[in-house]
Amino acid sequence: MMITINEFELPDIDSGPYGITAGNDGALWFTQHKANQIGRMTVNSEVTHFAVPTPDASVLSIISTFQGDVWFTENKANKIGKLKATTGEIIEYVLPCPDSAPFGIAEGHNGDMWFTEMNGNRIGRILPSGEMIEYDLPNPGSFPSFIAAGPDDAIWFTENQSNQIGRITISGDVTNYLLPTKDSCPVGITSGPDNALWFAEINGNKIGRITPTGTISEFTIPTENARPHAIVTGPDRALWFTEWGSNQIGRITMKGEMTEYLIPTQNAEPHGIVLGPDGAIWFAEECNKIGRLSLL
Repeated sequence: MMITINEFELPDIDSGPYGITAGNDGALWFTQHKANQIGRMTVNSEVTHFAVPTPDASVLSIISTFQGDVWFTENKANKIGKLKATTGEIIEYVLPCPDSAPFGIAEGHNGDMWFTEMNGNRIGRILPSGEMIEYDLPNPGSFPSFIAAGPDDAIWFTENQSNQIGRITISGDVTNYLLPTKDSCPVGITSGPDNALWFAEINGNKIGRITPTGTISEFTIPTENARPHAIVTGPDRALWFTEWGSNQIGRITMKGEMTEYLIPTQNAEPHGIVLGPDGAIWFAEECNKIGRLSLL
């Protein structure tokens, strides 16, 4: 497979792009935790910025909903943000417990917004009415990280410190699955094209797969200390993931075959990754760039 990687420098110096999502408006939306703003980039690399009302909120993960709104986590501000893409208005929802450190966010099957609380050791949920519900996790200090809607009407999430993959139902019932690799520290997770969940093991240097019934497979990344972070399903029925340790973008097929592609900028620190509206793979680079990987 032939690929091309292009990178686009952001106008604000050292803005700290982290999470990225594809909007219903045909643009890419991304968080900039150092600049405290949400960015919007067209596929032609035109950029617009939206300031987050709370200072030093540390905006991290971001998701675009089926309705077109953009939601994001404010890790330090203890809030969940909602940006109306049509107007640019930002609404913030304060979490009930202080210092919960919200991190991952995903849209549920019925339009609810689900998020993780790293310090709070909880899974949170915001109803369309704005009501917030929280569910305590059974293992203390599990450090829930990324979160995704599964193929089974449940929500799945990674538990970075307890080395588990979690599953929570709409009624709040939690099931945990211990990973075979010790201290693998799972982070990114996504629903794959094969009705399974795929996830990145940042310390285990592996990509994992778990079925809705809890069967786990692991695949070792060829490059040592790759430190895989975020993962997404591509246009080719493969999974694509960022490797901020080795400065690469990785690809794994349904059969577990891996390929890695070097990012042109050294020490780019790629984090969030998404399938763009143009069929390319887009990713956020901590070095103040947005990357685009096109398949030829």
